[in-house]
Amino acid sequence: MLNAFLWGLVASSSLLLGGLLGLKFNFGKRTLGIIMAFGAGTLISAVAYEMILDGVRIAAGTGAIALGFLIGAALFFLLDKLIDRIGAGNRKGIDAAHESNLAIPLVLAIVLDGVPETAVIGLSLLDGGTVSMAMLIAVFLSNLPEAIASTSGMKAGGWNGKKVMLLWFIIAIVCSGAAGVGYQLLAEAAASSLAFMKAFAAGAIMMMLANTMMPEAYNHGGKLAGVFTVLGFAMSVTVALLEAT
Repeated sequence: MLNAFLWGLVASSSLLLGGLLGLKFNFGKRTLGIIMAFGAGTLISAVAYEMILDGVRIAAGTGAIALGFLIGAALFFLLDKLIDRIGAGNRKGIDAAHESNLAIPLVLAIVLDGVPETAVIGLSLLDGGTVSMAMLIAVFLSNLPEAIASTSGMKAGGWNGKKVMLLWFIIAIVCSGAAGVGYQLLAEAAASSLAFMKAFAAGAIMMMLANTMMPEAYNHGGKLAGVFTVLGFAMSVTVALLEAT
């Protein structure tokens, strides 16, 4: 469990790095959109190869993959709609200003995005005891532009630097905990249960990508968002193939 937590912390550390970068520098919207597109591409690859394909490998024919994927996507959709209503729907908005009194909704929103990604890192350790580098890199890279963009919004909303970094620290710990808990709960689970949870996380991540990350990337990165999404996907696939060999 501790190993899973530590690897989750490595992946979530990009939230702290993104917070620092967002506080120190003023990134252009186009630059952030392109970085976000690259991160989205890496996550799409991770969903396909590290979650769905791996789930099929261990539990083909059980129905666990389809069921988990649909439930994960539906649950994320419903929770995302709820978070919209309490005021943090635009947490990935590159040009959004986040008011200081929205701290709790903002934490809930970012945790909703981050927990499925980080939990899969813990699950990857169940296959041979080694972390999936492709998944680790994908989560790290996808967190970075989100943290930079959200930090820029916090600054615009009047947040001070200490409060911003404390927020990212709390979120990183919570997401890392998801990796440890996921590993602990499923350490002795049947193959179908493990496949279900991987597909569940995959559905949640795909819904997040489609509803928040990719539209924001295209809105600000323009046509180059497509190019960098492809590059992110290709890089993540390359890492997965190198791991396999």
